[in-house]
Amino acid sequence: MKPQRLVFRMEPKPKIESDPHPADQHVGRQIATVRVQSDVSQAQLARLIGISFQQLQKYENARNRVSASMLYEIATSLDVPVSRFFDGLPGNDGTRVEARPLPVDERLDFIASAEGRRLIEGLVKLPPRVRGRVSSLIAALGEELALLDTKADCETAGEPAPAECKAV
Repeated sequence: MKPQRLVFRMEPKPKIESDPHPADQHVGRQIATVRVQSDVSQAQLARLIGISFQQLQKYENARNRVSASMLYEIATSLDVPVSRFFDGLPGNDGTRVEARPLPVDERLDFIASAEGRRLIEGLVKLPPRVRGRVSSLIAALGEELALLDTKADCETAGEPAPAECKAV
């Protein structure tokens, strides 16, 4: 008599949503914001909480969800209350509102990009005084470009020059 073979038929796995939940995105951006405001690098914070900096990047970019205990460790390391990471989250103000996509902070997206990380790594290698001068140069360039844009807008409008156009 032959032994019977059991045949298991597997149901296809349910499709997991590919986009992170808006709350996870918000918390990740808040972690990055507080970290940057605290002048702490990803590598420094990762060491403090006992994870790799790649894992911290995944938290900040909402590719991985942050557990409650990890959020507590991050908050403790950055010396902020855990609630800080939920500030500004729709529906977190006591009145329930329908969650809507949160605005993306372009600065954090740039910092998280490969180009942004290369720029920051290069800046960190500079002496503090040179970093300050580079920062001032970038600010001056930004102001100059804004003035040029305002002037170009005024010239193409062909309308009587408003006060800000006369100042350019």
